[in-house]
Amino acid sequence: MSDLSSDALSLDSQLCFKLYAASRAVIRGYKPMLEQLGLTYPQYLAMLVLWEWHATPPAQPTVTALGERLLLDSGTLTPLLKRLEQMALVQRCRSVLDEREVHLSLSPAGVALRAQVLPIKTRLLCDSGVDLTRLDELRDGLDQLLTQLKRL
Repeated sequence: MSDLSSDALSLDSQLCFKLYAASRAVIRGYKPMLEQLGLTYPQYLAMLVLWEWHATPPAQPTVTALGERLLLDSGTLTPLLKRLEQMALVQRCRSVLDEREVHLSLSPAGVALRAQVLPIKTRLLCDSGVDLTRLDELRDGLDQLLTQLKRL
C-alpha cells in the first residue's frame, strides 16, 4: 500500500471528520447561551428560521417548508415543534385549505425571544476571539460545498 492511499484514509485527512468535529465544537460553544434561553440547538435553528419568516413571511410557512430549510424530516421536527409550542414560543395550526398542512407562526413570546438572543450571541462571538472575517469566508465556502453536495 502506498503512502498516498494510507494518507487518504487517515482520520486527520478526512474533511467529513473536520466538519463533524467543528460542528460539535460550535454546538458545545452555543450550549451555555441556549441553556439561558431554555432552548436546544435544533430548537434554536428552528427559531432562527421562524424569526426570518416573521420578518419576511413565506408563501407557505409550513412544517414541510421548515424541514426543507433545516434539512430535517418531519419525524425530527414534530417533537421539536411540539416542545416549542409547549414553551409558548410557537403556534401550530392546520391549514383550512388542506388539513394535512400544518402552518407555523411565532407567539408574542417567540417574537420577544429574538431580542434576548442577539446580545448573548454577540458576547459568544467576542468571547471566542474568532476572526469574524474568517468566519464569513468559511461560511461562504461551506455554502458552496453544501450546494454541490445537494446535487449528489
